[in-house]
Amino acid sequence: MRLSDSVVQILIIDEQPVTRLGLRVLLESETDLRVCGEAHDLVGAVQQLKATSPHVVIADIGLNGSACGLDVIQRLRAADPHLPVLAYSMLDDLHYVERSLAAGAIGFCSKRESPAVVLSAVRQVVAGNLSLNEDLTSRLLSRAINGRRPGLDSGVQMLSNRELEVFALIGRGLKTTEIARTLKVSVKTIETHRLRIREKLLLTDSAKLTFTAVRWVHDQQEQVPVASAMTPMTIRSSA
Repeated sequence: MRLSDSVVQILIIDEQPVTRLGLRVLLESETDLRVCGEAHDLVGAVQQLKATSPHVVIADIGLNGSACGLDVIQRLRAADPHLPVLAYSMLDDLHYVERSLAAGAIGFCSKRESPAVVLSAVRQVVAGNLSLNEDLTSRLLSRAINGRRPGLDSGVQMLSNRELEVFALIGRGLKTTEIARTLKVSVKTIETHRLRIREKLLLTDSAKLTFTAVRWVHDQQEQVPVASAMTPMTIRSSA
């Protein structure tokens, strides 16, 4: 971390003003943490990165519009490969966690976590450590040990970040119009994504797409611990 003083400068990227405000209040309740900027989309994030030179970024992977949160993380890390990024989201399916880390985040924190856990995650990421909670660590290790299912999981890996978002929303029961409204894009755009997903997953019709998506979301949300007792894991990042 490139600190010139003892105060950590934090950039918050989240679509919801209330969430940004809540994070600001929480972070600035600590004497050594300060929010230096906020953004709600990719354009604003890039502008704020240049204007504020933050020490760490907290980025919601659930951003909507032309660029999803995973794309934002990739862009920020491309602009500054040494910038620590903490992915922050309501979406804690394993694939989102893996995609966040692959995009360049060195930590993942659910919005369901307590304030103390959020603050701890921020400090771990600032220190250059990989930050995951106990449950995510256990589930990721379980997947690494037991392996992926050769069929569906390998196909889902081929989906783009936005296609993965659409696929997950289908699995949560949203219709095309609802997905378009949620992601703030046109219905035609969602229909195009649905077609590409079907092609990549070799699904012949919409009914099979819906069934497959529902099954995938269910599998991702399952908690499969690899041990009866698992402590939180902090790993020094090589980034």
